[in-house]
Amino acid sequence: MESNAVTKALSVQLMRGRLDVTVDASQIDPGSLFGFAERRNPKRAFLFVSKVLGRHIPVRPSIMNASFHSLAAQIPEDLPGPVLVIGMAETAVGLGAGVHRAFSATRPDTVYMVSTRHPTGNELFARFEEEHSHASAHLIHLPVDPDVREMMLNARSLVLVDDEASTGKTFINLHRALVDAGLTQVERVVTCVLTDWSGDAVRKTIGDSAHQVSLLQGSYTFHEDAEAPLPEMPAVGTIEPGEWPLTAESDWGRHGIRVVEDTLALDLNVKAGERVLVVGTSEFVWRPFLLAERLERAGADVHFSSTSRSPIALGHAIGHVLSFADNYGLGIPNFLYNVSPGQFDRVLICSETPVQAVSASLIESLNAEVIVDGQ
Repeated sequence: MESNAVTKALSVQLMRGRLDVTVDASQIDPGSLFGFAERRNPKRAFLFVSKVLGRHIPVRPSIMNASFHSLAAQIPEDLPGPVLVIGMAETAVGLGAGVHRAFSATRPDTVYMVSTRHPTGNELFARFEEEHSHASAHLIHLPVDPDVREMMLNARSLVLVDDEASTGKTFINLHRALVDAGLTQVERVVTCVLTDWSGDAVRKTIGDSAHQVSLLQGSYTFHEDAEAPLPEMPAVGTIEPGEWPLTAESDWGRHGIRVVEDTLALDLNVKAGERVLVVGTSEFVWRPFLLAERLERAGADVHFSSTSRSPIALGHAIGHVLSFADNYGLGIPNFLYNVSPGQFDRVLICSETPVQAVSASLIESLNAEVIVDGQ
């Protein structure tokens, strides 16, 4: 897929100011790649809402998979191994897994991990900050499996995956935290995003060993209205263990993996053309995506989305919002965007916590079935 280098200017008026965007190059039409929304976050007013990610807007699995492959195809083939791929919580844990799957098809010397806001009780390796975020702290666990741990600790290349890079600071913070924690053999760093607004920031800080890949490159300017009131942000930043403990036994990335098997609801049947929504919950999205992918191959009209702790205002790319209690027992609100009751024939909510942990109001409003990992 070749990049379109025609410059395009976009602009949106938000409650707290005007966002002006310049698209310098894009592999697909920018309007098919992202929209705009307003954060309920006093630290940053605006949000680029991906139309191919499957987080805030339901997306067909095949469209998501095409993005995985488009990004993986741009990763340099000559990276020295082992290669450690890291997907950023919570928005890009599925994107990172998809890029890892596509990249590892020709590079078996790769391991995938995620940053997380859900500590499992196992040993932590590093912590870093996403300074503008509604939940700024990220944790990296030390792998439990000895072989995966050895690959991680001896990584010579890093592929850092997020949905977008606005300034590049989060990638810079993550790289610094990993090196400080003991990844001293790293020779190459690749940042991998859907939309890159950061210019050359990562390479300027890390050096010529850094390489940036994306589906779109551009820049933005936000003209903030100093008199606009700041929103109240819900308390969603906790990184404490919840009421429902998590373990490493059925890990899909927090403790490092080489491959994740498709294990959810293997006996589930769908009708041809049946409108099905598969919903991941928080960071638990990759196994649900594999289910959605399987159901799409079976002939259903499948879309994928996920709950989120990210508070976003209604309007622009956000046409509907459901709010409910999180399913980890943290006592924080979660949200599901752009999914209305009755929009789909069948809604499948996938969870790594027990069914009783999933919000009853969410299940009732969508007339949903709950699928629990490992059951």
